[in-house]
Amino acid sequence: MTSVSPVPDVTLNDGNTIPQLGFGVWQVPDDESYTAVTSALSIGYRSIDTAAIYGNEVGTGRAIADSGIARDELFVTTKLWNGSGETWTADTVRREFDASLDRLGLDYLDLYLIHWPRAMREDYVAIWRAFTELRAEGRVRSIGVSNFQPAQLSRVIDETSVVPAINQIEVHPDFAQPQLRAFHADHGIVTEAWSPLGQGGALLDDPVLARIAEKHQRSTAQVALRWHLQLGNVIIPKSVTPYRIRQNIEVFDFELDSEDLAAIADLDAGNRLGPDPDEFDMG
Repeated sequence: MTSVSPVPDVTLNDGNTIPQLGFGVWQVPDDESYTAVTSALSIGYRSIDTAAIYGNEVGTGRAIADSGIARDELFVTTKLWNGSGETWTADTVRREFDASLDRLGLDYLDLYLIHWPRAMREDYVAIWRAFTELRAEGRVRSIGVSNFQPAQLSRVIDETSVVPAINQIEVHPDFAQPQLRAFHADHGIVTEAWSPLGQGGALLDDPVLARIAEKHQRSTAQVALRWHLQLGNVIIPKSVTPYRIRQNIEVFDFELDSEDLAAIADLDAGNRLGPDPDEFDMG
């Protein structure tokens, strides 16, 4: 099997780096995550993104342990599921952090994210303060958030003076979020896209992407992923199919031109697939 092109790193605002393309395991059952992550690591992925709520930290951790890859060559992300009704304190954050580390079988994390802002409860600031303590102790190298809007980002920055390294948000050609990405750029926050392919389906059948794909002799998925990379997004495409896992990382040996990028920009219809962060309370 031929090797894939190296994945470039993106520098975070804390000086650490993250591979621009990683492997996500959202909606992958725990027993399948071992096989999927093992396949990804064998192909050349070095960044793995999971979350407590995904229920697959155990299988993901087993794959990491069995890979034989040195820990310092990997970038492992998981997320705090802050959806319970309890009051979040430093102690409750630590309990959940320790549980994730235990399931993953790791001594530290490369990135820990608050999964949702729960804007109507506003406990994310207390959680963020606990995150900063974990980082200061060296238990996690970088800290960030997921699904935060400008108002919530501004609040954690203003009240703690610590800027999230990453905001992991829904971004794909049909929902490009230019205003939020511009806010990130202004504040030194890296945009990491979940569902970078729009969860497949209609987007990958789009005739504009199909025309560009034919032009470059690529798949529509590869065109969409290349669009993200040229915007500067970090991406974590998910698949359990070895062929697609490999195809998704083979996107560093071609480039979209300005005409391609303009055509893809016109696809943005503002169609959000996931929950609205201002309304989603997670139960």
